[in-house]
Amino acid sequence: QVRLAESGGGLVQAGGSLRLACEAAGINFNDNTMAWYRDIPGLERHLIAGVLPNGRTNYRDAVKGRFTISKDSARNMVYLQMNSLKPEDTATYYCNTFDPDWRSRLTQWGRGTQVTVSA
Repeated sequence: QVRLAESGGGLVQAGGSLRLACEAAGINFNDNTMAWYRDIPGLERHLIAGVLPNGRTNYRDAVKGRFTISKDSARNMVYLQMNSLKPEDTATYYCNTFDPDWRSRLTQWGRGTQVTVSA
């Protein structure tokens, strides 16, 4: 059974850092790309970073150079190190697997973790 649990969010000033963690139980990291997504108020949920089974990473342009996704396959954990945070990073952050049709296929999500960046 898949269970996703995000943590590590909080309130931080612009320029600060946070490290998010996600426990992704029931998912085989050797077979799945793991990813972080975020909900910004007024916008659709969107993908921001992914880590492939081979460890290769990809990032949305808006976070490239500031965010780093990593994973610990032995512990089924995914992390998102967020540096140089901006007010526009304020969002609820979620982790999940990645699928090219994720908007339709991914129906099970965790509660997310709220990140608020003050100016």
